[in-house]
Amino acid sequence: MEVIKTDIDGVVIIKPRVFEDPRGYFFESYSKAKFDKLIAPINFVQDNESCSARGVMRGLHFQRPPFTQSKLVRCVRGRVLDVAVDIRKGSPTYGKHVAVELTEENHLQFFVPRGFAHGFAVLSDVAVFQYKCDEFYHPEADGGISILDDSLGIDWQIDPAEAILSEKDTRHPLLKDFDSPFDINIDLYK
Repeated sequence: MEVIKTDIDGVVIIKPRVFEDPRGYFFESYSKAKFDKLIAPINFVQDNESCSARGVMRGLHFQRPPFTQSKLVRCVRGRVLDVAVDIRKGSPTYGKHVAVELTEENHLQFFVPRGFAHGFAVLSDVAVFQYKCDEFYHPEADGGISILDDSLGIDWQIDPAEAILSEKDTRHPLLKDFDSPFDINIDLYK
């Protein structure tokens, strides 16, 4: 696996080594030993999957302390634009984002550490999205910032007027009205 650094420390793209032949392809989608060595020792405890139609936007989500989460995400069917936004107070990259297109063809994965809000937009007719989390879901710790906040400068490749959002995601505050529970000293990996 190849680890591709991004403009924000801790947020990385993972490119697996894919073996193809006339039968199809094979790749190792996750190896704890390799992940721990090349990125950080993470104990993933929950796997999630969602299926969404074109235009669905989910996010920008995080869990508040003490239930913060790191996520390792990938798209196994279709195509999504996946985004991590730095929400650590005092960070030189606060409010900045990293965006990557994840597809069933490119097999890329995206690691979003603690202290970041995460979301994605579906660019294909249907997308099946999988993610590993290093903390269980705690509804009482749910948090978010508006996925449609123009100040973030994210080109979602979807007309916001046509975006399909959950009611919960329409209520998240803009970044300027947001009081982050994270600061620059958060351990990104624990």
